[in-house]
Amino acid sequence: MCGEEARASIIAQYGLDSLEDDEELRQIVGFAARLCNAPIALVSLVEKERQRFLAREGLSETETPRPTSFCAHAMLQAQPMVVPDAREDSRFDDNPLVTGHPNIRFYAGAPLISGEGAPLGSLCVIDTKPRPGGLSALQTEGLRVLAAAVMRRLRHRRESLVSAQNVAKSEKQLRTLIDSLPHIAFATDADGRLDYLNARFNEATGVAPPGTWDEWLKLVHEDDREVLARKWAAALKDGAGLTHEFRLHMADDNWRWVEVNTRPTENGDEEPRRWFGTVTDRDDHHRHLQSREMLANELSHRIKNIFAVVSGLIAMRSRRYPEMKEFADDLNGTIRALGRAHDFVRPVAGAKGDSLSGLLKELMAPYFGGGDDRVILSEGDCAIGPRSATPLALIFHELATNSAKYGSLSVDEGKVRIHFDCDGDDAEIVWREQGGPAPQRPADDGSNAGFGSRLVKMAVEGQLNGRMDHFWHDDGLEVRLNLPLPTIAN
Repeated sequence: MCGEEARASIIAQYGLDSLEDDEELRQIVGFAARLCNAPIALVSLVEKERQRFLAREGLSETETPRPTSFCAHAMLQAQPMVVPDAREDSRFDDNPLVTGHPNIRFYAGAPLISGEGAPLGSLCVIDTKPRPGGLSALQTEGLRVLAAAVMRRLRHRRESLVSAQNVAKSEKQLRTLIDSLPHIAFATDADGRLDYLNARFNEATGVAPPGTWDEWLKLVHEDDREVLARKWAAALKDGAGLTHEFRLHMADDNWRWVEVNTRPTENGDEEPRRWFGTVTDRDDHHRHLQSREMLANELSHRIKNIFAVVSGLIAMRSRRYPEMKEFADDLNGTIRALGRAHDFVRPVAGAKGDSLSGLLKELMAPYFGGGDDRVILSEGDCAIGPRSATPLALIFHELATNSAKYGSLSVDEGKVRIHFDCDGDDAEIVWREQGGPAPQRPADDGSNAGFGSRLVKMAVEGQLNGRMDHFWHDDGLEVRLNLPLPTIAN
């Protein structure tokens, strides 16, 4: 048993307004009336001031005052309450419902009890004639079973309401969370119509939420508008996400770089697809990247100038020391190779590369030509990064220079095959010379290794954390390089 205040709180959780004339409850009272051969049957819920009839059979009234309620007594019983003749019952003999309409004589009500044990009302049957014998055992049992069915219907409704309230509460919390984000959050339907924008949109742009992408596009910088519209149309058509940067007009009348990210929902074939997305302010990051790019270009330009100055100094000094000409030429060739590698990996004059194949084509360009396929590159490719490009350029420039002096590239019929495989943990690169003079094997102690060979060894082992193996065949040198993929990708 619980107090009246607690009972009223529990009753409110059932959403009684939505249960009035409920079809399932109407079927129950109709069957109760037929089972008990009674002209009136009711599902009565007793509130603070009244009893209300959620479903009724044989009675037009939808409520009566609580003080006249038989059900207010029945709901307090453990078993169905039966009143054979109300005129002979001191509790009800002067009740207006007995002395007047609807002239109750016989009453039988099964209590409706909540899961907490709170009395709610009763399922009752009423007759205008007394019934000294009350109900049969079957009718009494049937009334209890039907009362349990009423409670199942009420409980189901209560659980639905609680679930809906929880969902509404969660949605409210989620919207509060989304509105607190520093990003613009939005949702669109399958046709791209905006049906949700968080509060950040108005804060950022100073305008009311647009209804369509076309209206939103008016806030996009005219130089970015066409590309964004085209990409968004393609995303809608393909059911794909979109990530794109553009400039958005802000409340302070400035343009700021933002990034939009959208993702479609996967609703299956029956529900239309929707898109959810965010617009994130990237202006500071974008301008930082622009500053870095400008600095990189300036540094690249200065480095190129340094290469040119060093090359000029070597050439000038070599003229004073003719005996050093061969060394000076080799050194100048290395510097030029580094310059080409630098051009390849830095964004200078619109050129930028990130592949081993592209770098090799740059470095080996002096040895291509004439249609004789003197340098043959394998299919496929390996990704390389700016840090690894310089040591790689040193390695292959030295191999090519030595081949042009002493190996396969020193004779017309000689060839070089460069094969690379980057499918494993390491990049496996094979330099194979063919058709040239037999290579000279260096001394085992490395005493006759030149400056270039030592430079290559340092590049392979010290900078690229790799390994280089040499094999001397009768028709040319074979060099095998094993380089960790993460290292050359940096």
